[in-house]
Amino acid sequence: MIDAIIVGLGNPGREYARTRHNVGQEVVDLLVERLGEKMKVGRDKAAVCETRLVGKRVVLAFPTTYMNLSGEAVGALWRRHKLTDPAQLVVVHDELDLPPGVVKVKVGGGLAGNNGLRSITQHLHTQDYVRVRIGIGKPPSKERGADHVLSRMPKAERELLDVAVQRAADAVETIVAEGADAAMAKFNGL
Repeated sequence: MIDAIIVGLGNPGREYARTRHNVGQEVVDLLVERLGEKMKVGRDKAAVCETRLVGKRVVLAFPTTYMNLSGEAVGALWRRHKLTDPAQLVVVHDELDLPPGVVKVKVGGGLAGNNGLRSITQHLHTQDYVRVRIGIGKPPSKERGADHVLSRMPKAERELLDVAVQRAADAVETIVAEGADAAMAKFNGL
């Protein structure tokens, strides 16, 4: 029995690596690396790693679909592992409404225009799952939104996000070990 599924959102393909939109994937990759494990492409439209994290059985996953279709992979993993409690799902994603590098944990809430979250919510019929939000800041204008999330960023901002990815991985470990409330108390005040 799996205790939690941790999903990092992003887009597949080398051209999206290290963009703002893929910080969620970077967190899952870091957790896999910390554990000395490897991801395997599974049948659920996701690269997955079934492992133990802080003593709990977890599935670390990165959908191999584009961000907007993330729910296809998350829904398939959710059903296969017969999970029923939304608190057993942790979604790590980029967040336009937070300044670059800020990490916040939240349970449920709105979708903030994130199509990956929208897809997951449609497939699970709930938005009460846990989110680890990594701030990427707002684009200069709404019309530049896609460019902002999909392009490489200046070195100083990339360094901020590298630190945020480490903190977000720590937040995921805290959520799995102690629960979302403990993680919110520990990480949201910073």
